[in-house]
Amino acid sequence: MSEQVDQQPAPPSQASAYARGSVLNMVRSLLVIGAMMAGLFFIVARTNSMSGPVVDIPKVGNQVVAQLHWPIQVPVGLPDGWRPSAVRFVPSTDNLSTWHVGYTSPAGHYVAVEQTKDATKAWITQQTNRAPVTGTVSAGGREWQKYVRDIKTQNSLVAPGPGELTTIITGDGTFDELALFADHLKPFTPTAS
Repeated sequence: MSEQVDQQPAPPSQASAYARGSVLNMVRSLLVIGAMMAGLFFIVARTNSMSGPVVDIPKVGNQVVAQLHWPIQVPVGLPDGWRPSAVRFVPSTDNLSTWHVGYTSPAGHYVAVEQTKDATKAWITQQTNRAPVTGTVSAGGREWQKYVRDIKTQNSLVAPGPGELTTIITGDGTFDELALFADHLKPFTPTAS
């Protein structure tokens, strides 16, 4: 005869008080997690404001003048609140090297000067964003053609210069801001390095 062995299940192990999931244990866990998050909040460095890269107009301007001897212009003595936001000298439309200096106005508008030598019609069209001529304005001792592109809100002032640089002041600034910018344009003076 075969013997039958009764197999009895092993007695369950005693679960700890924490494993049973009481409300008090959940509150303790949340407090521990909250304390760790608060600690991280105070330990991690935060910035109060974002600033863009440093815009070194003299450095780029010195290179342009040294290489090409162009009479490039920059705004000098703009009122408080205007801040430089871009500078570059790069090939543009029709492979024309273009001097670009951009500023942000106190109202938050972008205004830039674009200059090149022997400007083509295509270069002017590209810099003014294909805007039509809508009249003229006097500013900074020069007569400028006004270009207005309503669809993308771009205003431009263009002063062609036979034998010198063609100058465009352009951006989403108002014509008052563009005229003020034109009033402050002066020849760039190279600095000693």
